[in-house]
Amino acid sequence: MSASGGTKAIVAALAANAAIAVAKFVAYLFSGSSSMLAESVHSVADSGNQALLLVGGKRAQRQATPQHPFGYGRERYIYAFLVSIVLFSVGGLFAIYEGYEKIANPHELKNWYWPVGVLVFAIIAETFSFRTAIKESNAVRGDRSWTEFVRHAKAPELPVVLLEDLGALVGLVLALGGVGMALLTGDSVWDGIGTLCIGVLLILIAVVLALETKSLLLGEAAGAEETRKIEAAAVDGATVTRIIHMRTLHIGPEELLVAAKIAVRHDGTATEIAAAIDAAESRIREAVPIARVIYLEPDIYRESEAAKGADAAATPGGPALTEH
Repeated sequence: MSASGGTKAIVAALAANAAIAVAKFVAYLFSGSSSMLAESVHSVADSGNQALLLVGGKRAQRQATPQHPFGYGRERYIYAFLVSIVLFSVGGLFAIYEGYEKIANPHELKNWYWPVGVLVFAIIAETFSFRTAIKESNAVRGDRSWTEFVRHAKAPELPVVLLEDLGALVGLVLALGGVGMALLTGDSVWDGIGTLCIGVLLILIAVVLALETKSLLLGEAAGAEETRKIEAAAVDGATVTRIIHMRTLHIGPEELLVAAKIAVRHDGTATEIAAAIDAAESRIREAVPIARVIYLEPDIYRESEAAKGADAAATPGGPALTEH
């Protein structure tokens, strides 16, 4: 994900949510609708979440230090994880509490045209924000499905904004349904039911975001296409004959660590091997520009080691890669 693309989607979502939050809260004051109160808190939480993503992106650009030699790229993951916590606690739990209160103590809606008008406005504004997020995501997701993009994207901002905007649109429809049913039946319990549904929806989205961001925080390997490019670039067939085993790790959305044990010719001199390693590193960086940190260890290929196959004990850190 390009930084500019992610920032554009975040800013669009922030502007939409800030305007919507004010409108929803005004509608709540005039109507007393619990759905509108839950939705206004939801929009405030979303606005805060987008601010968190912007802060995380800014802090991730700091230069590496002796204490943090690989830089601060993972700060973007940390702030994305905070988004899931805010969405769960401020958005989801509050909506469930407010919905329960409205069902337990129903009261008639006042000035129904306020919530209906604001919800229609909010749906239009959220649609614009969602459209921007889809457009920016399409530029980077390639031929992956939307599910694969959300699950496997290394940059967290666009998946977060996509899920937030999707949740906001569905929540607005639920709120409109709750208010509409309350008006049609004269029973404001429907408003509380709509609020409960909004809370459940937000909690489900928060759980999905937390699980996906947790995986990024733990450290994910390069994608299959990037891995193939690295493997192909590392081997020149002359001095570097094959990769014995390799590990990759995202130390940030656009920063990749590559550590590999490579097989070199047994009759090569130290100078030749050093030159071959330098050349391999250069080829890898050219093939995969985000491969910022590369460690290559030369070794002699032995059939006995290769025979271990995918035995996790064959190489440190997990199963060996399929031999080339």
